[in-house]
Amino acid sequence: MIAILVLSLLVSNGIAATQDPRQQGARLTTQFYQGHADALWARMTPLMQAAFGSKQSLLTAKEQILAAWGEETEVISETVSASGGNDIYLRQARFKNSPDIIDVTWTFDAQGKVVGFTIRPHQVAPQPAASERLDYKNRTPLQLPFSDEFYVVWGGRSVEQNYHAAHATQRFAMDLLVIREGRSHHGEGKRNEDYFCFGRPILAPADGTVVEVIEGVADNVPGEMNPSQPTGNRVILDHGNDEYSVLAHLRQGSVRVTKGQVVRTGAQLADCGNSGNSSEAHLHYQLQAGPEFANATALPAQFANYLADDKPVALGEPVKGQRIRQAVAAAAAGQ
Repeated sequence: MIAILVLSLLVSNGIAATQDPRQQGARLTTQFYQGHADALWARMTPLMQAAFGSKQSLLTAKEQILAAWGEETEVISETVSASGGNDIYLRQARFKNSPDIIDVTWTFDAQGKVVGFTIRPHQVAPQPAASERLDYKNRTPLQLPFSDEFYVVWGGRSVEQNYHAAHATQRFAMDLLVIREGRSHHGEGKRNEDYFCFGRPILAPADGTVVEVIEGVADNVPGEMNPSQPTGNRVILDHGNDEYSVLAHLRQGSVRVTKGQVVRTGAQLADCGNSGNSSEAHLHYQLQAGPEFANATALPAQFANYLADDKPVALGEPVKGQRIRQAVAAAAAGQ
């Protein structure tokens, strides 16, 4: 079995790192090969440290990789890109005992801290899932399901913009959280309460009837996930027109509606939380053509009358990297 290290707890921070990511990535790669665990550990965010568990785990990972592939023998290329405010260093290399090209990737936040580290055989980027609804226009007038300004961590039609796009039943889904001064939390982010979006009101995006409520799933410790209950606490609304909204990862104990209840646009459904398959507090939203999550056709969702990066949008689909908020709420806040 080929050892593969994949530890990536990416949080988009809105601002790219100021240090040269190519030099930083090359230096960290050398330190990893040489077993300089203290130096690597000091560069990692608390979430990355929690994911590894200990400095010894770094040394163990290095030994496993060298045992499987041998030493690095050739650097084919080094590239740097930016995504969601993070800088990404990608090194493609050959190793003595592997026929594969190996990708070494370091991802840095605005402070130059490591928020992602992977070593694995080069993989062809996944393609968006096939969909017969690419030209679909929702009949239900939708507004953003919050009054605060949220940041689109994942959203859009391409896999590069939105990892959900590779999955048929989540083809147009979005993940959203709150960013302030380039960060999603204050302090070290070890508690859910440290996250700016945790506990924020989640609102009905349109009139509808509640067709499902899942409640009672515990909120995760930041950095840990619950894949056995992917959406965590969730509410599904039937808007009519064969259009259903799914709002997921809600805060335990915060759901304010019950199955069969009729709600109006803007009614508070619950609070933003960190339940389910989630590493930090955020909202997962998707529109679909049936009431069953993971068993309904995904639909594009066009929202009306909102601001994207402070620019008015009459009708549109938010995409990765945008700051979005409902225009009416923004106007009211400025009065």
